[in-house]
Amino acid sequence: MPDLTEDDIYRSSTQYRLWSYTRESLASLRATTNLTAADSVRAAIKSLDTEHQNGVPEAAERSIKVKEVNCLTVEEEQKLVGFYCVKTMQFADFCGFPTNVKATAVQYLKRFYLSNSPMTYHPKQMMPSVLFLSTKTENNYISLNKFAEKLPKTKAEDVVAPEFLLTQGLRFTFDVRHPHRGLEGGFMELVALAKGNGHPTPGNVALSSSSLEEMIELAPAERGGKKTKFSEDVVARIQTAHGKAKDTLKSSALLTDVYFLYTPSQIWLSSLMLVDEPLARFYLDTKFPTLSPLKTKLLVTLEACAAELKGSPSAEPGEVEMKELLKIDKKLYKCRNPEKIDLVQINKAQKREGEEHGLDEKVVKKRKLEREKSEKEAEDVFGPPLQMNG
Repeated sequence: MPDLTEDDIYRSSTQYRLWSYTRESLASLRATTNLTAADSVRAAIKSLDTEHQNGVPEAAERSIKVKEVNCLTVEEEQKLVGFYCVKTMQFADFCGFPTNVKATAVQYLKRFYLSNSPMTYHPKQMMPSVLFLSTKTENNYISLNKFAEKLPKTKAEDVVAPEFLLTQGLRFTFDVRHPHRGLEGGFMELVALAKGNGHPTPGNVALSSSSLEEMIELAPAERGGKKTKFSEDVVARIQTAHGKAKDTLKSSALLTDVYFLYTPSQIWLSSLMLVDEPLARFYLDTKFPTLSPLKTKLLVTLEACAAELKGSPSAEPGEVEMKELLKIDKKLYKCRNPEKIDLVQINKAQKREGEEHGLDEKVVKKRKLEREKSEKEAEDVFGPPLQMNG
């Protein structure tokens, strides 16, 4: 039986099977989610309007206006979700959570809004829940009360109320494969090569003791930059590239769609290519034969991913962006689904009902009888009335 490769292992992951898309399928999914949410909003507003205005002559006129509710576009939804991804990152940093917790929380938020719309569930309500869930799935424990205390005007119930909705939206899959470990491994390999301790990849005999000389002769990372002359310069160059690529993975990779479009290894290699293309190409040369068609195909993919990273929204929105976001948020206020606003009450209602709709009819009937018996006993503290003889 052949050994499993890293690629085989990744293809068996839920991230690859459930959360990988083409650009076209991703855009189509978001458009469908937006359209479905807009229809639900109009129906909910019309239903609420009918209830409030039942019997009032103006009700018919107001119902016509419901059809004209100005719902968010897909682009507006994306901008709003992107802003709350930034807020999630900022809050994670404020709490001192490690990179993996922050990155997982952002991916949870982005995954949730592939099948849900901000018009149904506001990102501001979901943000605490995604971050708290990521502390649990990434084994970075913090108590619920302590977590809630860090958020102004937030109670513990506000944090956990959307949790079931969130896990449903995530399809109950919590594993997120990040590119950070791959970058650290690549960094260590490059440093080893610079120090003459590198080993060729099986099947690739191109790597030799002259690798250090080849690295010294590499073109500068930036146009007009100085060429390296000594091995110490090469190591410093690798360290600089590593730091910049790491920053890219902590920001641009989280604020774009690269997690949906590329594999973790493609993402970290693209981040390296973005900050030092000659060094990234040299690294690939140590992995593939010179004329390998696979390397040519991979380079095309990496260049596309690097372009996506380069076009990332800013992690610090400027004045113009903030004005646009405020405008979107005001628009959202008028087109939110009124049935889904109070998540705490929705959560309480679900618990109170015990989700009986999903239970067997006999179980529901049994619970009802037990509830009625308990209520009857509570009303008659002293038991049934005494029987009178005679």
